[in-house]
Amino acid sequence: MKKIVLFASGSGTNAENIIRFFSHKPDVQVAAVFTNNPQAGVIERAQKLSVPCVVFSREELNSGFVLQKIDQIVPDLIVLAGFLWMFPKAILSHYTTINIHPALLPKYGGKGMYGAHVHQAVLNNKEKVTGITIHYVNEHYDEGAIIFQKEASVSDCISAEEIAQRVHKLEYQYFPQIVENLLNTAV
Repeated sequence: MKKIVLFASGSGTNAENIIRFFSHKPDVQVAAVFTNNPQAGVIERAQKLSVPCVVFSREELNSGFVLQKIDQIVPDLIVLAGFLWMFPKAILSHYTTINIHPALLPKYGGKGMYGAHVHQAVLNNKEKVTGITIHYVNEHYDEGAIIFQKEASVSDCISAEEIAQRVHKLEYQYFPQIVENLLNTAV
């Protein structure tokens, strides 16, 4: 059985979507959700779907505590689904880790560029298209090798919220599929 560990900092809609996607696949298990936010909506979403949660501090992420917890699971893949902190090299050197970004990287990437900040920047710059990027995580924000991109037209959008809705549709449709593809191609 292949195992996934999810990391999220917020409401957890992408995490829930991935958990639901794999709940009908007996050869894959979402083994745990890790969050740095004790008030994150992802905790309730995961609990409703019987997936254990680990809440941790920045110190615990960087001290080895989180790596020890991950080592107990031995996941085939770590998936960042709205996780906002820099991911430690100690974990990256042991486990394949991917992230989803709500724009077509390299545009609108880097520290502080997440969620509504990205969508507002896309709107302010009058972009005609935006989309999603799924990429490997390295020691720099949003600079890992790109695995998959999908674009959506936003030329008719008049608010960042409209842009967000189009991007979320892409996330929900493609993110679980790409995770599954990576698990199926892993040796």
